[in-house]
Amino acid sequence: MMSAVDAPDRTVWIDGDADGTVEVIDQRYLPFDVVVRPVRDAEDMHDVIADMVVRGAGCIGACAGYGVLLATRQVADLPTDQAGVELRRLADHLMAARPTAVNLAWAVRRQLAALEGIDDPAERIAIAHREAEAIADEDVAACAAIGEHGLALVREVHERTGRPVNVMTHCNAGWLAFVEHGSATAPMYAAHAAGIPIRVFVSETRPRGQGARLTAWELDRAGIDVSLIVDNAAGHLLQHGEVDMVIVGSDRTTRHGDVANKIGTYLKAVAARDNDVPFYAAMPSSTLDFSIGDGLAGVPIEERGADEVTLVSGRPSDGGEETAVRICPEGVGATNPGFDVTPARLVTGIITERGICEASEAALTALHPELASGGDR
Repeated sequence: MMSAVDAPDRTVWIDGDADGTVEVIDQRYLPFDVVVRPVRDAEDMHDVIADMVVRGAGCIGACAGYGVLLATRQVADLPTDQAGVELRRLADHLMAARPTAVNLAWAVRRQLAALEGIDDPAERIAIAHREAEAIADEDVAACAAIGEHGLALVREVHERTGRPVNVMTHCNAGWLAFVEHGSATAPMYAAHAAGIPIRVFVSETRPRGQGARLTAWELDRAGIDVSLIVDNAAGHLLQHGEVDMVIVGSDRTTRHGDVANKIGTYLKAVAARDNDVPFYAAMPSSTLDFSIGDGLAGVPIEERGADEVTLVSGRPSDGGEETAVRICPEGVGATNPGFDVTPARLVTGIITERGICEASEAALTALHPELASGGDR
């Protein structure tokens, strides 16, 4: 356990070379404690993703890349044919950890493509290590570029109004959701670094409170002015002109520009449109899924357990250990979809590492032609 000041710069990393320990920040303990958790093998990485030890599209993708590296170590002593079968089984198990974020399957398939035809165990481990590091490094670079492109949007508002820029976000699309920088938060960090005053409205994001526990923690730690709001206050603030723009992340964006993100995103988009407030989704290209056109029909929506809704976890105000308390009568169930889909018509623009475009197939194809043609990301 460590202090917030001593928190690692990355959410997932490997200690040393290809044989080093893979480690992650265990996000379940935030914001009260910073805990680093070692990941033992591919099955353990599956559980790390499934149990939300880590969360966020980019972070899940990077963890999946390291998960395949762990899998290559596990099969190193098996006969060649058996090793290939077992590696595929472990990879499929990793991909089944969570269904909505496309980065998970993307990273695993990228690793498998790089390992195709490689039978030598040492070479297989070396290639998987190289690819895992590349996936993580590319995520960092993409999010930094998203920050620079989004900075232009924030700067324009500040120069036009001469006052601090009020930004609203939802859930966690910060560095905790990626490897560094974040997607939705990257323009906020860039604006803060450029000396542009900003205020960020962070919705608590029920049921697990990822806005309250994660986004508010990391922005406050960076010295950015943060106001935590209950989820249902968003419409009121938008209605009363207190928000200049909404920037959210995405777990999967279709070729038509439909955005799948944490549950509650759609309602913010509706309220933003009704009040003429720009609504942007920020994501690296690894989150774009050109295999799906209609997001409502095609994006799998994860249904999570009832306990996330019926129980609330927190630390007592007088200190002590974090604990969970029930907020509804015993025996009452809950419906708990983890994500919703915001139709492209409600999205002002999509911010990727290559620039900002409208939410449409034509615009996304122009910015990312290799994805539209079925090429590598």
